Amino acid sequence: MDEILTIDEMKARYAPDWVLIGDPVVDEGQRLLAGRVLFHSPDREAIYARMDELPGDRFGVRFLGERPKDMVFVL
Repeated sequence: MDEILTIDEMKARYAPDWVLIGDPVVDEGQRLLAGRVLFHSPDREAIYARMDELPGDRFGVRFLGERPKDMVFVL
């Protein structure tokens, strides 16, 4: 998992999992565009546990599945 993938390429390979993304590539609005998939799992907690094990602090996390209609985001 060393190659840089776009979000669409990640979706094609890893959906509907959660992905931990290293070397994130973002646009001027800080939207995640691409990066290296370091780990993927259907379990979000497994992603956060793995993040705690890695050196550095520059990661992205993305859910690649369909959001349930009743899901609410809190910022």
